[in-house]
Amino acid sequence: MTGPHSSVQTATLVLPEIWLQGYNQPDIPARALRLDSAPMQRLSRAARTSATTLVVGYAERDGSSVYNSAACFGPDGSVLANHRKLQLYGPREHGIYTPGDTFTTFSLGAQTAAILICYDVEFASHIKTLADRGVTLILVPTANMSPFTHVARHTVPAMSANHGVTIVYANYCGREGKLDYVGLSLITGPHGEIVAQAGDTPTLLVAEIPHRDPARLSTQAADLRLIE
Repeated sequence: MTGPHSSVQTATLVLPEIWLQGYNQPDIPARALRLDSAPMQRLSRAARTSATTLVVGYAERDGSSVYNSAACFGPDGSVLANHRKLQLYGPREHGIYTPGDTFTTFSLGAQTAAILICYDVEFASHIKTLADRGVTLILVPTANMSPFTHVARHTVPAMSANHGVTIVYANYCGREGKLDYVGLSLITGPHGEIVAQAGDTPTLLVAEIPHRDPARLSTQAADLRLIE
């Protein structure tokens, strides 16, 4: 993903949820890493060497707590953001992770960006909160598995259209343990358009962030009537 009419120096690569350790791997607490650990520092150097913004999902250790997190390294290797998943999914995640409690926003070129992780993006109230804060780009590492194909095919485009934001949704494909991932990674524009979408095999999506056309943006936030 790049900015509008930008060069490769402003490229952003988004990787899936818990990409570093593997989403459905055993002993996640033992594998969890601090943000300043050596493996994370190597990712920082990779971002700097390639002049690419890198968003990577990982299991984060902070004291006695483990978080389902995603770090964003800027093209200079600096940490631009570190988001902890707000909405844990299912008994396994609840048994491993502590939920995050903060929205994560930051500047990414001309965009005001945010990170959400997988299930986070399915909550309209979260998207609205971010849009109300001026966010125009949401980066989403995910581990969406069968049978939930509706999330990529319908939920994510609808969230983009209803709230006027670009969403980059990066999923796994194939099998990991007993999980069958659905693939279908996609980039949706602020008017709900699908800019690029993968199938169910390994794919690198490359696209420019679409321009926001004020005449086409949803006016729901201004028009909403609260009915008791």
